[in-house]
Amino acid sequence: MDPNAYSRPPPFTWLSVDVRDALPIYPPPETLELPPLPSPPRKPTFDAPYTLTTHLIPACYLRTTRPAPEPHLPPPNASKEERRRILAEARQELDALRTSKVTDGYPRVLWNCVNRYVRKDLNAHNRTGLTLSFQHANGFPKEIFEPTLAHLLSSPAASIIDEVWAWESIQHGDACLVNAASASGIFDWYDNGRDIANFLLHFLPKVATNAPLPTHLVRVSPEETALRVKSGFSHRTFVAVGHSYGGCTSTLAASLYPNLFSSLYLIDPVIIKPHDHDKRLMRQDLAMGALNRRDTWSSREEALESFLKSPFFGAWDPASLNVYVECGIYTTADPISGKTVAKLKMPGVQEAVVFAELHTEYEVFQRLANLDERITLRWVTPGKPGASELGKPGSTRERVWVRPANATNTRISGGGHLMPQEAPQELAEDLKKFLLYNYSSLQPEPQSPVRASL
Repeated sequence: MDPNAYSRPPPFTWLSVDVRDALPIYPPPETLELPPLPSPPRKPTFDAPYTLTTHLIPACYLRTTRPAPEPHLPPPNASKEERRRILAEARQELDALRTSKVTDGYPRVLWNCVNRYVRKDLNAHNRTGLTLSFQHANGFPKEIFEPTLAHLLSSPAASIIDEVWAWESIQHGDACLVNAASASGIFDWYDNGRDIANFLLHFLPKVATNAPLPTHLVRVSPEETALRVKSGFSHRTFVAVGHSYGGCTSTLAASLYPNLFSSLYLIDPVIIKPHDHDKRLMRQDLAMGALNRRDTWSSREEALESFLKSPFFGAWDPASLNVYVECGIYTTADPISGKTVAKLKMPGVQEAVVFAELHTEYEVFQRLANLDERITLRWVTPGKPGASELGKPGSTRERVWVRPANATNTRISGGGHLMPQEAPQELAEDLKKFLLYNYSSLQPEPQSPVRASL
């Protein structure tokens, strides 16, 4: 591995925050009405020898926040002044909904969507057990990592990767379409961390195989779940790759069930030293920007043309923008005109709901200091000139060393905070090196000798 980009700072302290206990993690009672997938099957955007399938799992049954109506947004014919006023009221409403963080839980049936990429030639003789899971940033679908996967799965590291899962939070991408009737104006990041743990504890199959899996993943036995809580996976080595919001909530899941995790590969995660008020101001701006975001076009082609004119999207790798247009947008009938239109799967109001949550990032910082040192940490930070830090200047150097044991860090020179979108090849190169450095010794599981019948 290359030398650390950030040297270890002098000892530092912070004002602690109260860290909540997570609600119990289990899926809803069976039997459930199973929703269909909202998007048709597709092939991945790369040619590596992996098979892509998409699946649904029920999210945690108990939710940390109560259901609440989404704030009203301006009508299309609103004047500039009226639009500004309504958006400001909507932003205030998102904050007003956030009252007590302490709860006994609210039972709800929601769904997470996952993509599975499995080696086509995987069998009992070449299986290593190495399993990766990618957790996205706020506002992006699970497929946003495919440009990174295109490079990773065509590299030497592919020889040790059995299976890759790409996660989707309940209000993102296809999961957002499935849960549309249950959309809420309040969300707690704890629930994404709990949902990730729910998947790992109750639904991730015991062994990776290239056999087809059902659209709705089957719950593992209670005995298998109890074994995972106590000892981790018996046939998998699990590496979580989390970006931004996904990095924060993956770390939360690891702090709740450390035995499940071998490594955390954290791409500029939103894990912030408590009482960093600079970050609070930035997140307010992000929420307002999301509320004001356009989410409807006449076609995907018009959406792409619009994105290409934006400096925000202009910094992206073309492959990232193409997959965002393909998988972050769906076509539907306009409720007024009846014409076919292209819309974001995740509307801006839901992105704003996620941005409005301002406490889990501090709690996870506190939890991270005591994370099991067995779990390897790789911090991946922006190296693009002029890229801003998550927090006050100098805060990145501190946070990458908040748990100093078994931790390394690097910068991606071609990317800011959105490294998977801006520099997928450079990101994949570092991830390849990380995996080969830590897991190249993994060998196929030994097979029991076959006894001849006499």
